[in-house]
Amino acid sequence: MPQGWNRALLVVALSVSAAINFKPLAEEQTAAEAEAAKFYIVDCLLPGQVRRLGNTTYMTPRRPIRTTAQDCAIRGGEYTQWDRADYQSALTVWLDAASTGDAQAMNYVGEIFEQGLGRASDYVMAKYWYERAVAADFKPAMVNLASLYDTGRGVGRDPVMAINLYRQAWGIPDGEALLTQAESTAAAADTQAALAAVQAENAQLAAAADAAREALQSETDRAAAMAARAEAAEADRDSLAARIEDSPVNVSGEVLPVVASLGNAGSVSSDGRDYGRYFALVIGNSEHQFLTALSSAKNDARRVSEVLVERYGFEVTRIDNADNISVLAALNQLHETLGPDDNLLIYYAGYGNERTDEQMQIGYWLPVNAQRPPIDTYWVPVGQIGAHLARLPARRVLVIADSSFSGLLADTPTFFLAVSPELFTSDRYLAIRHENRSRLLISSGQDFPVSDQSGDQSIFADAVLEALEANNEILPAPALFLAIREQLNPGALDVQFKAIKGAGDAVGDFYFVPH
Repeated sequence: MPQGWNRALLVVALSVSAAINFKPLAEEQTAAEAEAAKFYIVDCLLPGQVRRLGNTTYMTPRRPIRTTAQDCAIRGGEYTQWDRADYQSALTVWLDAASTGDAQAMNYVGEIFEQGLGRASDYVMAKYWYERAVAADFKPAMVNLASLYDTGRGVGRDPVMAINLYRQAWGIPDGEALLTQAESTAAAADTQAALAAVQAENAQLAAAADAAREALQSETDRAAAMAARAEAAEADRDSLAARIEDSPVNVSGEVLPVVASLGNAGSVSSDGRDYGRYFALVIGNSEHQFLTALSSAKNDARRVSEVLVERYGFEVTRIDNADNISVLAALNQLHETLGPDDNLLIYYAGYGNERTDEQMQIGYWLPVNAQRPPIDTYWVPVGQIGAHLARLPARRVLVIADSSFSGLLADTPTFFLAVSPELFTSDRYLAIRHENRSRLLISSGQDFPVSDQSGDQSIFADAVLEALEANNEILPAPALFLAIREQLNPGALDVQFKAIKGAGDAVGDFYFVPH
């Protein structure tokens, strides 16, 4: 990350700090909201271009794009201030372009109807627009339509149709098997060997009955211990609101973000396949103005950063104690840094929260300047995180979030888990997934990072780091997820793996390639 940008972030942070120290609260919030709003992604209508054809001058139609409010204003565009519930303004921007056959616009219109945006979701209309975009061979629309058939929302549930659409997005021709003949033969041989092993095991069952009864008692004791851990986790979740309400204000005043740049991204290749450059944005929010400190968050961010740089060749921007402007500004800067073949990992450790009404549930990351509910002035909506991910030119993006409600960033369980883990690194499977765009999420499923006995690091981060440090080959995201889940005690964390389809996921993957 350029040093000048780091200095710019610090100047922004210091200017906000000065505003907070010397302005009344109402003015402070207005200025801070205006500064953050510049980095929000909005539906923007750019003005038409004046063109000349022979002796005739004409104006082209206005062009819809999704970009930051600041960029839209600089380019003379028209937009409505970001509002997750503003159905009509979003639809107005994209409907004309969709009606003229713009595949991306048709997909956006489908997403607007599916999401509802402040009104009931209309899955029938979503399906209609997704189908039109699929007919134009737009891969994200294939994923969106597949998820409707996969879940039965607005259509009859049809797993076969869903799989066919996923295959279409992958680029697998009709009638072509996912496995080669040799791989199929090997799989059949493995199956026969497994059956023989089962038969041998059955022959020994009678002799093992006594041992099984003893093991049953041991399993009963283990189940009781698991229930106790689950009860403790539930108590932790129930206490989150109380922790936020009861936590004291940081008497030392404003907490400033600290930005560090580590490593230097270079193009990564393995076995003749180019994986592009690797970048990471790592955020650890430990010290807060209004919330209880989370010492593990900053420690975990530093540990993750070191592994990414030393083992996998990432260029890392780490922000300790990020405020809302730092988060949004960093995402915006990545748009200028990343290229179309690059990879981005976002790791977030800190508090989260959510808002729920009759039509939607909205998740938030809570930066270090976040205030107690119901004041959400400085909260960062995960919808804005997803909107930035959709805009970024990177081919592959993976978000790993150790915070509450981060699962709301995505609502589609990934199709990868329907595939045998042994296939994740097969040549055929890599060839299928390698070129496709991916927007993936692994989340801890907890209300806040659950610390180990020392209190200085999260057990979820421990599992992530153990999987990354132990790996010596190409590690796809679903394999990382399974490794994390296996290392955690059952019931300790509800780890989730999802595709962020609203950010343009096209059933690609994310690969960790060790040095």
